[in-house]
Amino acid sequence: MNDQQRQFILAFMAYAAQRDLPLEKLCRISGIDLEMLTSGGPVEISRKQFNDLWLNACHLSSDPLFGLHLGESLQLAALGIVGDIVKSSTTVGQGVEQAVALTPLITDLFSVVVERDIDTFTLRFIPDDQHRAASPFAFGQMINFFFVFTVHELDGLILAHIRPQRVAMPFAEQTARELERILRCTPTHSENSYAITFDRKYWDMPILTANYALQESLLQKINAGSPAKSASNSWQDKVQQYLWKNAYLGIVPLEEMAANFNVSPRSLQRKLKDEQVTYQELADDVRKSLALHYLQTGGYYAKEISYMLGYNELSAFSRAFKRWTGTTPAGYRGILND
Repeated sequence: MNDQQRQFILAFMAYAAQRDLPLEKLCRISGIDLEMLTSGGPVEISRKQFNDLWLNACHLSSDPLFGLHLGESLQLAALGIVGDIVKSSTTVGQGVEQAVALTPLITDLFSVVVERDIDTFTLRFIPDDQHRAASPFAFGQMINFFFVFTVHELDGLILAHIRPQRVAMPFAEQTARELERILRCTPTHSENSYAITFDRKYWDMPILTANYALQESLLQKINAGSPAKSASNSWQDKVQQYLWKNAYLGIVPLEEMAANFNVSPRSLQRKLKDEQVTYQELADDVRKSLALHYLQTGGYYAKEISYMLGYNELSAFSRAFKRWTGTTPAGYRGILND
């Protein structure tokens, strides 16, 4: 198992822990040595073990779309391979081509090719039939993961809410609504095709490398002991941690948060109410902390911060900031410079 594969498995485990899956049991029934994996010791995971890992994660979480939700939750900086792509690319197209070339470092279940025409570019996933036959369940989950990870990380590269023009894949009818929510496109059922198509206009857009640096600084803040870092297993802490770790793309809506934890929005609201807190209060607390963090770094205008925090108007952000701190963003920055 190479470094990129280990990093993917560790990200998988971190997400499983966030979903309250018992990691020791998950690894034991999948035949994987968790202690060796987390300690950095030599670990080899067979195709059967990898397939069982996905199968058992879906079973323990009661979530048949575990891979889809993993892709939705995984932040850009979590996979070192993505950081290398960002640092060595200037446009989305260059980043996509490098990502395609490096895909074999993460999986050999399929390869990826890029097809371009005058209006669109398409990422087409080509199954390795032999490997897919050995790990059929893992294959489906990894395809789901790569599809949604592609969409959400393109967002992070250019700070835009990208919608694919077309997604073609086999899927169960009962999953269509969730696929559409996460992929932002009504999926087209296809038995033998796995492809995701985007507008060509994104291809030559410059990558905002500063956004990758922003993620790294946020992760450092979290790991150093941010409000999200907690030993508690309460819903409040789980929600707050998720908000922090995905904050570089703005504040996650309640519906998306609930779906990622495989509960209904109403159920999540009720669980938080039992802990005497609301989702809005948690979101505002994270917004406040992020606003202060962004202003303290000195690298962002108030208008940029307003956008990153999900405010449609700078005036709305300024009012909220004054409510939190008693001063305006400009006033706070002035205090920092004194």
